[in-house]
Amino acid sequence: MHSFIKKLLNQKEPKKVILRFDTIPSWLKEQEKISRSILENETITPVRNIRNATAQLQHIVNGIADAEHDPAIHPKLKSIAKNSLPLFVKAMNSSLSKDLPEDIEDFYSAAVECVKGCLNSTRGQGRYLQVVFPEEMKAVKTGIDTIGREMNAITASLTKYRKTKTLTQRIQSLYDAIRDIRIDSEKGLEKNQRITTRIEDYSQRISVIEKELRMLPSEAGMIEVNEKKSALSTLEKRQTEVIRTYAALSMTVSHVFRKAEKIATKQRQPSEISTLRHAIDLLSDHAVPDIKDLESTLNTAFPIVHKMIAAGDIVLKNKEERAVFSETGRFCTEMCSIGTEIRTQELACRDLQQAIITHPVIMKINSMEREKIQLESMLEKERHAQNELSEWSVKIKEKVPGLEQELHLKIAEIIGENVQLHIDYPTLD
Repeated sequence: MHSFIKKLLNQKEPKKVILRFDTIPSWLKEQEKISRSILENETITPVRNIRNATAQLQHIVNGIADAEHDPAIHPKLKSIAKNSLPLFVKAMNSSLSKDLPEDIEDFYSAAVECVKGCLNSTRGQGRYLQVVFPEEMKAVKTGIDTIGREMNAITASLTKYRKTKTLTQRIQSLYDAIRDIRIDSEKGLEKNQRITTRIEDYSQRISVIEKELRMLPSEAGMIEVNEKKSALSTLEKRQTEVIRTYAALSMTVSHVFRKAEKIATKQRQPSEISTLRHAIDLLSDHAVPDIKDLESTLNTAFPIVHKMIAAGDIVLKNKEERAVFSETGRFCTEMCSIGTEIRTQELACRDLQQAIITHPVIMKINSMEREKIQLESMLEKERHAQNELSEWSVKIKEKVPGLEQELHLKIAEIIGENVQLHIDYPTLD
């Protein structure tokens, strides 16, 4: 009892079998060779026996075809045998003469068809020959039974082989799936590194641009730009005031000119109507008209209006209207002068604006701001791509344990539970 317990306590666990992931394909090929070798070794004798039994069965069938009928057999049975025998022999020879390939799986399929054909023949035309050729038909049945028994032996070996083959195919499928994940993970890691590098590059460049933009206001060139902007602002304010004055005077005169146009229309004075309308159009335009055209038109229109005022057709309503029409010459001069000033100011503003826009400092600022906007857009895309890659990595990780577990279990069915499977693959972490 003491020695038994000691032996039990000292019993060692089965040695672990370590199988690295990358060696699985070669291991599978070796398993296929072993499984195939076992199948071929187990089926050598049954295959040989089936070939011999088939040849012997064909010899028996051909012997039946040449046998003389028993004279003691009833004539009616002889007639039946005479009609059935050729059909039976033909059907049996058709089944027995089929080629039995060397490949065991093809051999098995062909042998199955041969046995089926022989059984159908004996159960068909062969049943009418039992009385006429009892010994021969018994021998036929014995031959078919022999083939059937040998087929059962092959079936057991082939079933075991196919089970192993199905198992190795599943292992191959699992290996391929995990290998693909490993390859994709490696590519994902490389892609993530490239994205990270680009994110760093874009971020650094944006920081540099922001720093340069902060420093620009202190540069001498920027002081010059600010001076031009200040001058432009002053000029624009002055221009706004002059335009407002021009618009106010235009509205005052246009109001009286419209009254005059209506009176001229009633009086059917086409030339006066044309002159007044042209004057109204020039004064109502949002842009300052040609100064010479304005001066000429006003000098032509004012006498028409003065005539209507003198005739009492037009009554001036306020001091602004009275001020204008009391000294029309001065008003024309003032309007043309204001218009000329507006034109001059517009050109000056345009020149200043162009000088500001094309100033090297402003062009540099605009260029850097455009680059910054573009970089920020690219940076956002890269971060989005990195997030998607990270989410993909998480999903991949979720699949791997199940695949690894099944792979281990399938391999264990062949090697045993003491197998250790080593799988290494990169992740984005």
